Amino acid sequence: MRVAVIGAGIIGITTAYELAADGHEVTVIERRGAAAEETSFANAGVVAPGYVTPWAAPGMPGKVISYLFSRHAPVKIGLPLSRRDIAWMWKWYRACKLETYLTNRARLQRLAFYSRERLHQLTEELKLEYDGSPGYMVLLRSEKDSQLAQPGLQMLREAGVAFREIGAHEVRQIEPALNPDTAFLGAVHLPDDEVANCRQFALLLKNEAQRFGVNFVFNTAVAHLDRSQPATIFIAGDNTPYRFDSVVMCAGLASAELLRPLGLNIPMTAVYGYSISAPIREPLNAPRSALMDERYKVAISRLGNRVRVAGSAEIGGSLEHKRASSIQTLYKVLQDWFPGAAQLSNTGASVQEWKGARPMLPDGPPIIGDSGIPGLWLNLGHGSSGWALSCGSARALTDLMAGRPADIDMQGLDISRLG
Repeated sequence: MRVAVIGAGIIGITTAYELAADGHEVTVIERRGAAAEETSFANAGVVAPGYVTPWAAPGMPGKVISYLFSRHAPVKIGLPLSRRDIAWMWKWYRACKLETYLTNRARLQRLAFYSRERLHQLTEELKLEYDGSPGYMVLLRSEKDSQLAQPGLQMLREAGVAFREIGAHEVRQIEPALNPDTAFLGAVHLPDDEVANCRQFALLLKNEAQRFGVNFVFNTAVAHLDRSQPATIFIAGDNTPYRFDSVVMCAGLASAELLRPLGLNIPMTAVYGYSISAPIREPLNAPRSALMDERYKVAISRLGNRVRVAGSAEIGGSLEHKRASSIQTLYKVLQDWFPGAAQLSNTGASVQEWKGARPMLPDGPPIIGDSGIPGLWLNLGHGSSGWALSCGSARALTDLMAGRPADIDMQGLDISRLG
């Protein structure tokens, strides 16, 4: 088939690669000038399937309200709130029921474990080399943090995830550069999880896709799809119709706008996240792998010769406006745990401060599969877990497009979930 993939983030690139490897003639259309320039650009990089859970969870609405006036809150409300944001929040609130949460958590984790397996397969088969480190720890500052983490640990047990609860002394043996002046209770250690550079992987896989003949068309925005023939694309500023046998929508937040005229109303909105990335000043003072501060929900990752600190979930506002307090929280957490790790003195030249828009559905899992419209397929709505879910999502979609059953149960991961 001649297939167009709209979007060259981590979801679009993995999809293009899998389709090309399956023998299809693939064209990727991307509005930016290069691959992985938006949500995939500077995310935390953590691949921890057991911690991939819906944001719509019992008790979350109350937590969000309690965070409203906290300077270092992990969740914040930005202004202005659009009508779309408010409608999304109402659907999210309704999805916070226990039964809905448990169902969607199982769906997400099923996909996340499958995706990690596919990530490792691709890395080994293609001999891809990108920045990353094995192991992941969730740092617990106090007994209260430990108690709040217990429901999550029960989820890990149920999912069969290998982990240990360890004390501060053992934590410091695993991560000897931790600030000796920061007192804490201990951590949850997950030796099989990891951190890896999402954008580096995306660019490497793009090269592999090109070897299969994938054509990447950059600086090109899709204006709309033909209502009568959705596999026909119109490019902004060009009245020429570009016809394909199938189109796969992987355009993140832009997907919802492109699908709406076709009668597909996807309840997706931006939940913004932040990161700072800086060169390592002294390797002995830097983390060896990835850690999560459970209280502030901030991840600190070692990615080659750089340290990345990522966190925050902000609803509303805009991509252009960076909230100073959210960025300050990242610096605070880095200073608490690894004060000598990063070169921060020349902020303009060495430190990258980034804000990205995560395309999130209100109940959690992405939508993967047939849109219900002939020739149009969907792979979207991965939220903050796009990196952790990308390789499995792409492989499953490719199987479905070929008329084969996917290697995992796809129930609840298709558009029928939206009703």
